[in-house]
Amino acid sequence: MSTPRRTSVPPEEPEWKRRRRLAAAFGDAEPEQTSDDTDAREDRSGKGDDWYRDQVPPHHG
Repeated sequence: MSTPRRTSVPPEEPEWKRRRRLAAAFGDAEPEQTSDDTDAREDRSGKGDDWYRDQVPPHHG
């Protein structure tokens, strides 16, 4: 019969250190600007919503 392994628990890490470590590994989780910060009428894709609505075939109307 083998003896159970003991795992050492690392000391509690401060939240700011944890966030910095995770940001360094994975990058920023939140973008600097979100879609609700921008003007909804701004044409970002080159074609606005009106263009897409005009392209709907009549039988999908």
